Amino acid sequence: MVLAAADTAMLRRAAPVAARLGVPLLVREPDAVSGASHPGSEAPDAAALRTELRRLRTSTVLAFGDPAVRWVARALPDSQVIRAPANGRRLAELVDDRLSGIRRPDGLGELLVLVPGGLDTTATAATARAAGARVLSVDQLDPRADRTVIEALGRKPAGRVLALGTGFGPPDRLRRRLDVAATGVELPTGGQVLFPRRRMVALYGHPGTPVLGVLGEQPVVKAVARVRRLAKGYQSVSEEPVVPAFEIIATVASATPGRDGDYSSEAPLATLRPWIEAAGRAGVYVVLDLQPGRTDFLTQARRYAELLAEPHVGLAIDPEWRLARGQRHMVQIGSVSAAEVNSVVVWLAEFTRTRKLPQKLLMVHQFRLSMIGDRRRIDTGRDELAVLIHADGFGTPGQKFDTWRNLRADPPRRVWWGWKNFYDEDRPTFTPRRTMAVTPCPVFVSYQ
Repeated sequence: MVLAAADTAMLRRAAPVAARLGVPLLVREPDAVSGASHPGSEAPDAAALRTELRRLRTSTVLAFGDPAVRWVARALPDSQVIRAPANGRRLAELVDDRLSGIRRPDGLGELLVLVPGGLDTTATAATARAAGARVLSVDQLDPRADRTVIEALGRKPAGRVLALGTGFGPPDRLRRRLDVAATGVELPTGGQVLFPRRRMVALYGHPGTPVLGVLGEQPVVKAVARVRRLAKGYQSVSEEPVVPAFEIIATVASATPGRDGDYSSEAPLATLRPWIEAAGRAGVYVVLDLQPGRTDFLTQARRYAELLAEPHVGLAIDPEWRLARGQRHMVQIGSVSAAEVNSVVVWLAEFTRTRKLPQKLLMVHQFRLSMIGDRRRIDTGRDELAVLIHADGFGTPGQKFDTWRNLRADPPRRVWWGWKNFYDEDRPTFTPRRTMAVTPCPVFVSYQ
């Protein structure tokens, strides 16, 4: 057994020794009466520590630090206490010569242990290593956000994972996150969580229709090249990796009712699939934008489930083009209730969960508060989704910032923010540097 005083230096020295010997590392806290404490340590109190040592039938203790030596002598008078030398070479010789006969436990080679960094996990991590487990020190408590965890889970069954500490969250949520991480499927630039570790810059429009936005001004191969150039212009002023993106209008608001009477023209999957496949090969994220007319957003979203099953495809809903009965496009500005938005949230989150997909973007366009009723009721707490409000205001800088300030007033909790630049309607069009100076800095910027 290795026992260390609750001291950073002692724990750092003791941890590799315990792992090498294949024995647990326990920590001795200072006596409470002394008033000393160590807020990061994980040791139990003295009585519990004594009980654990006896349960393990400890006969020999390698003690690091005088407090540990003195305590073992009092608590386990029948055990052998070996004081760990302060000199590193002498300690190594001691381990090799006097302690080489220790019988190591059966290995736990199939167990992957996730340990958040910091002193409070030093002893636990060393004990896990001593038992033969593979230990990963992680910076992110969401395994979907850590590429080393994703790679490790890809090589080991996801059912053999132990995450140390309450910071990883409820077990059910952690289980779902691990299932996603184990797929090994990542988003452009890596990982399976969208923000805040990336920024997206997008071309907006409909394939083959220049009048609806710049995306449609060129075929897909040239659109990929164009959006890559656009994203590169942002990378020089962004601390986060910048991902090129397409925001494709999948259902286009129509002046006529059409065969189904909904004033919305739904693009066939065959029209959109080449764009989505080309984007996937090129590391471009895709957002499918819905302009539903007199039907509802959920009905149209389900139409594109086959495309949304791709890990690099998210969804946008545009309330401007959601008409009530009797309304017409370009005559009235549409609107949507929070309840209808939430129906999409619930469906898309469950869709993402059951398919074990990386987190998906759900973007909600807005330039007037009246476009979304009861906006604070929008459900932004689904772990499978990143919900983003996209500010669509255009005009002079003053007009754009007025829209931004209005939208920023009393928003839903845990929402991300997006910004749109217009080549023709803005006066002038913002540069990347000026766009990045917007506060808070938008994580999604589109160009129309």
